[in-house]
Amino acid sequence: MEIFYMPEGRLRLTTDDRSYLSVKPAWAAPLTYPGRYLSLVDGKGKQIMMLTEPQKELTAEQWALVSNELTHRYLNGKVTKIHEAKEEFGATYWSVETDRGHKEFVTQSLQENAQWLGPRQLLIIDVDGNRFEVPDIDLLDPASRKLLDRAV
Repeated sequence: MEIFYMPEGRLRLTTDDRSYLSVKPAWAAPLTYPGRYLSLVDGKGKQIMMLTEPQKELTAEQWALVSNELTHRYLNGKVTKIHEAKEEFGATYWSVETDRGHKEFVTQSLQENAQWLGPRQLLIIDVDGNRFEVPDIDLLDPASRKLLDRAV
């Protein structure tokens, strides 16, 4: 199996009997089994293969390419400050600062889309599937913490 970019910016996969011109990696169970069960899908969203332990099954170079794609797909920032978390008609409108700059997003049903990953670590998933992590709620300033407590 070979994983490579060609042309630049497009991940490709070649197996013993087939070549896939566009491949997208996606975690099958990112919250339940972080770092395990990586699905490689073709350009039409059809699964090509599932890697149970991708860091062990891929070479270091292949893992670096796949990790780069996963970072672009899943990482939308670690929340460092909450400016606003306003609820209207079942939706929560967020205005936050992240390690990647200012972000505004909308969440529905926080019972399902705000998931505690640990006693102080929170993952918020917006309506577009983007993920925002609060690594440690105790590190938020008091105003941000108050907004978060009211929202979740």
